Amino acid sequence: MKFLALEKEQPGSTQEDYLPYLRVEAAHVWELYRSGVLREAYFREDMHTAVLVMECTTTLEASQVLDNFPLVRAGLITFEIIPLSPYDGFERLFSI
Repeated sequence: MKFLALEKEQPGSTQEDYLPYLRVEAAHVWELYRSGVLREAYFREDMHTAVLVMECTTTLEASQVLDNFPLVRAGLITFEIIPLSPYDGFERLFSI
């Protein structure tokens, strides 16, 4: 099942708070990508926060994966998890 994960920065955090974690965060993203859990990774242009497309079995699994991000463990970010399902509107094109 696909999930969309939207990063939310914790209020009051500064750029300096993030700096010690950015390299290990990037390495973590790379490992998830290589393992197939992370399918796509983006930054929002307007906020420079992460937008991730993940492949997990359940919402709980997606939450557990996200909880292991270094910036999450440091208390600097959280994620909103949105479960996705395939678009089924094409069926309308072929119904009688």
